[in-house]
Parts: sequence; C-alpha cells; structure tokens
Amino acid sequence: MEAQAEGLLERQAFQEADEDVVTDVDFTNMISEEEREELKAELVKLEDEIATLRQVLAAKEKHLVDIKQKLGINLMNELKQNFSKSWHDVQTTSAYKKTQETLSHAGQKATAAFSNVGTVISKKFGDMRNSPTFKSFEEKVETTVISLKTKVGSASHSGGSFEEVLNSTAHASAQSSVSSTRLPETDEELQC
Repeated sequence: MEAQAEGLLERQAFQEADEDVVTDVDFTNMISEEEREELKAELVKLEDEIATLRQVLAAKEKHLVDIKQKLGINLMNELKQNFSKSWHDVQTTSAYKKTQETLSHAGQKATAAFSNVGTVISKKFGDMRNSPTFKSFEEKVETTVISLKTKVGSASHSGGSFEEVLNSTAHASAQSSVSSTRLPETDEELQC
C-alpha cells in the first residue's frame, strides 16, 4: 500500500512538472511569419478603430452637452428628474403600496387608541374633581387664600387671583422682615 502511495506521489510531481512545461511553451514559433504580419496589421487596424471611436464618442458627448445647455437642462434639473422618476418607480411597487396601506391602517388604529385614552383621562379627571378628597383639598386651598388675604389686610383685593394673593403675601412678608431688622445707629451698638 505504501508502494502505491509513493507511486501516486511521484505521478503528482510529474503532473506539476508537466504543467510548468506547458506554461513555458512559446507560441510565437507555432505561427508562420505571414500569419504574424497579418495579426500585426489587424492589431494596428483595431487600435486605429478604437481611437476613432473614442474621438466620435467625445464629439457626441460634447454635442450632447451643447444641446442640454441650449434646452436649459443642467445637472440639478437632471438630478431632480432622476429623483422624481425613481420616487415614482418606488411608489408604484407593490411592496410600497402594501407598506403604505399597513402604515395608514396602523395610524388609524393609533388615532383611535389615543382618542380613547383622552376620553378615559378626561372622565377620570372629572371623577377626581367630584371626589370628596378633591373637594376637601379645594376647600382647604380656598380657606388658606382667604386667611392670607385677611393677614395681608387687603380687603380691597378680595376678588383677586391666587397669584395676586401670593405676590402680595410675599411682598408683605418681605416688608415685615425689613422693618423688624434694625440697623445699628451708634458706635456702641456697632461694637456689640
């Protein structure tokens, strides 16, 4: 079995050597001088044709630019047209239509859900406002406002807003703290 394996290894080595020989073969000796001259002439002719085609293409591209300038078509207009066409193509696909329908349906569902939530919240606030706890809180706030108005001594502001009452209370407390703080007048008072 080892002999067979050695034979296989030797064959592979020969195959690799054979492949190297094939790649090193010079094909220029296999064609005649006459065929070589014909191929060179054909090569020159093809290169000339390619150069001519490039010149024609350049002239046509220049003519195209001239026509676009005369028509007032610029790069920005072309981009807009391409974008519009692409957007139209996207909108006409079935995937886009299905997605649009799905999102529209989802939007309608979301709107209905938010409407229901708003209704529930409004109802809960109404229930809360009518609750005994809220009524008690409201009465306490009213009592506090009345007592603040009385302490400030602004009987003329009895119909004022809550903000006015708070402002007048803050002003009154600021004045009372200033009047109760006496500045030292004599040198003796300053030294203490």
